[in-house]
Amino acid sequence: MKHLLMLGASHAHIHLLSTLAKAPLTGVRITLLAPYPRQLCSGVMPSFVAGHYTLDACAILLEPLLQNTDITWVHGHAAALNVQKKILTLEDGSTHAFDVLSINTSPVQDRTRIEQLMPGAREHALFARPLESFAALWPKVVELGQKKPLRVAIIGGGATGFELACAVAHRLPNAAVTLLSGNTPIGANYPTKVQALMTRALRVRGITMIQERAVALAAGEVALSGGARLACDVPLIAVGAQAPAWLQASGLALDAQGFVAVDACQRSTSHPQIFAAGDVATRVDLSLPRSGVYAVSAEPPLARNLRAVLAGIDPSPYLPQHTTLNLLSCGNRRAIASWGQWSAQGLWAWWLKNWIDRSFIKKYSLR
Repeated sequence: MKHLLMLGASHAHIHLLSTLAKAPLTGVRITLLAPYPRQLCSGVMPSFVAGHYTLDACAILLEPLLQNTDITWVHGHAAALNVQKKILTLEDGSTHAFDVLSINTSPVQDRTRIEQLMPGAREHALFARPLESFAALWPKVVELGQKKPLRVAIIGGGATGFELACAVAHRLPNAAVTLLSGNTPIGANYPTKVQALMTRALRVRGITMIQERAVALAAGEVALSGGARLACDVPLIAVGAQAPAWLQASGLALDAQGFVAVDACQRSTSHPQIFAAGDVATRVDLSLPRSGVYAVSAEPPLARNLRAVLAGIDPSPYLPQHTTLNLLSCGNRRAIASWGQWSAQGLWAWWLKNWIDRSFIKKYSLR
């Protein structure tokens, strides 16, 4: 039998798992490597921070998805990958051979790299990822914030930093919240109109914005690149996700940032028996196939192509959307919506985001 090793339980794998009880893969043995009993959905975590959602409402339980299947579930984190021998090693030293490997892991914050950039971060900061660790610590921050006003510094001016700053300000109205955006303005990857809406939302909520980098952390303060020191009780690191460190020595083709380089079929550009999707992968082959035919299906491309390859069929490329709807939570049941160059803000946008997020979780929550 062929052995499919599924590493991680992010969205693409969640979908595949939800189909395997009714449509199993014939002649395939499947092992799922996932460290937690549930998958926390990042899109709703700001609402958990703001107090709108319970943590259970943010989670998809994995065990119900595995019922009535022959999938072997192994709890653990990846530590090393040998693509030549087709072996994945976990942090506990156990090894798992595979015929086909599919990687769909959650985003990570490389604490070793962050510590090099911001000495003291490991000891003093609260990291936004992994979500399970953050979710366990956040209630303790809320409890402390209910006893005394806190000084909270959000480090990172992207979408995650913005949403967390708004959520913290809403949940802890007596806190002094500061957002450090680094060398770039708030929401630098968004169109100018969206940046303006983000800046306005932060001002309305009394959040201080500083366009400087955090260069060191110590007890009670954050050192800034301009030489000043910011008084801080809770530094929250919300910088963008990094590629898992274990990919570096794997032998896989990677992009400049260390993410798995994949083609139009979400297959490794260097090793066709390995697929990757989501935050761990970057599509580098954007060329059209000679036939010019792209797959059109309601099923996510990773799940569709894994089924195809394991059945001895060539995978089919897909054409990603050039324009997507983006929704940023503003903490107080308001959101910023953007589509291309169009953008707007209001209660309706939060309602739409809330409906999309809850619908996704409900779809895969077989409780």
